[in-house]
Amino acid sequence: MTTFKHFIFMGAGLFIASAVAATVHAADRDAANYVGIKMCGICHKKEETGNQLAKWQASAHAKAYELLGTPEAKAAGAKVGVADPQKSGKCLKCHSTAYNWTETVQSEKINVEDGVVCESCHGPGKTYMAKSTMEDKQKAYAAGLIHPATQSCERCHNNTSPTWKADRYTTKDGKKVGFDAEQAYEKIKHPVPAKK
Repeated sequence: MTTFKHFIFMGAGLFIASAVAATVHAADRDAANYVGIKMCGICHKKEETGNQLAKWQASAHAKAYELLGTPEAKAAGAKVGVADPQKSGKCLKCHSTAYNWTETVQSEKINVEDGVVCESCHGPGKTYMAKSTMEDKQKAYAAGLIHPATQSCERCHNNTSPTWKADRYTTKDGKKVGFDAEQAYEKIKHPVPAKK
């Protein structure tokens, strides 16, 4: 009986340690570890593995920089004292991964015009991009892959945005909220197909 309790205690300890490690990695967004969309696309452009690159290219995230050039974005920018949203760190901190949530460019490996790339949501790829790491989910998470990526959404989708609407989404229980990760995910999802 003592041995069984020992294993339960050790199992709980490992679970807690892995949860803490995941939190540490999720918080570690060192821009020096970004690799850019071309590197991610090397492996994530094949149909048999889900072609996440093409799904991203068709998404609003890929067009986040372009969006800042629209008349609507310029009007929203004017409300917060921004003359040109495509040149303002106030806007680009969320509309371009190159800014890494700051008001100045933090990574030269990502073009500002690329918008919101994989690493904004999944974390800087340098630490987990090796094929041998990515083939083992737990190893990838331990190396810094953020999953589910919805842990990253509210870094930008929040009430600091000049276009925030507190009632944009209606949750399953009928509540009006400004952001709902579950519904937002449906618009941008790009899963790896289940193996047959």
